[in-house]
Amino acid sequence: MNTQTFNKNANHAATAPAFLSVWDIHASYGESYIVQGVSFNVHEGEILALLGRNGAGKTSTLRTIAQIGDPELTHGEVWLDHKPLHLMKSYEAAAAGLALVPEDRRIISGLTVEENLKLAQIAPPIGWSLERVYELFPRLGERRKQEGTTLSGGEQQMLAIARALCRDIKVLLLDEPYEGLAPVIVDEIEKTLSIIKAQGITTILVEQNAVRALKLADRAVILDTGGVVFDGSAQEVLENEALRAEYLAI
Repeated sequence: MNTQTFNKNANHAATAPAFLSVWDIHASYGESYIVQGVSFNVHEGEILALLGRNGAGKTSTLRTIAQIGDPELTHGEVWLDHKPLHLMKSYEAAAAGLALVPEDRRIISGLTVEENLKLAQIAPPIGWSLERVYELFPRLGERRKQEGTTLSGGEQQMLAIARALCRDIKVLLLDEPYEGLAPVIVDEIEKTLSIIKAQGITTILVEQNAVRALKLADRAVILDTGGVVFDGSAQEVLENEALRAEYLAI
């Protein structure tokens, strides 16, 4: 299959006006060159599905955008609402409005649900109130005094997203939010993401369950061996059997 056929929008994506602009980023883990010239734009309030096979560079791209430092950004730029994230430390990027919810969720052991949430509100900019979080996640409100790490997998995912919302965020980066969850819990997470979108928060979703991610997303970017091979509408991917077979194995 000709990769160029699927890459028709990628060059345009690097230059079009956007709320979040990722331009020609390269990143590596030591000698391992993982992210190899990735460019794409995300518009305000949009859900973007960042897809690809295992090892395509999806998680590494998220971590590079968030300026985690592992992998290390070696070239390129990331701009969020006219702010240069590529020149910032991870805590500065977070203060600028970026929140990464990693695959392992990073719930803090020994703290209750409410303490995990309050910890996110220690320093400004503070986002949603606890009351607003519990309205969106009533199950967390019911378990506010329970230790966070004793929650079910789905509840821990809700807590990780809720903790991000306790900051004043503009972009939410989600790495494999459906991993290990029952379909009924995934349904709940998807409803939550739709509500978050309605609040104007931009989301990048990395997910192995590509079909579900595509049905939720507005647009999709597909990576293969560290580079962009497709940038376009999510519906186009759903309708393109050859594209899905070659790069997503579905």
